[in-house]
Amino acid sequence: MSRPATLTLSLLLMSAMAALLAAQEGHPLVGSWHGNWGANAQNRTDITVVMFFDGKEVSGMLNPGLDASKLQKATLDPSNWTVRFEADAKVNGSTVHVVAEGKIENLTNVRRAIVGTWTQGNAKGEFRLVRDN
Repeated sequence: MSRPATLTLSLLLMSAMAALLAAQEGHPLVGSWHGNWGANAQNRTDITVVMFFDGKEVSGMLNPGLDASKLQKATLDPSNWTVRFEADAKVNGSTVHVVAEGKIENLTNVRRAIVGTWTQGNAKGEFRLVRDN
């Protein structure tokens, strides 16, 4: 085989391998996400979200552990990479409805983030979640 043909074949194989590796990433919301939310930079509340994808819908939980809350709704709009999820969170012995709406940043990075607006009962603020790798 000539040198140019070998080089071309090598490049094609490397491209195919890169595409396969990228395909292994799976659904962009799947995984554990850590971050915080709050109305300002001083008053922040830590949050953890774990999401799964069964091939049809996204499910998961907010703050796994003793105060875990099941995600009631979780959606992804791939046309603009916006995310929305809702849960009834346990906060200081009470249940409060949470709605998070955000956008995925750095989509191709394994440590991508979701940034947006967090509404918890009557309180509203901004949140940022970063996906664990």
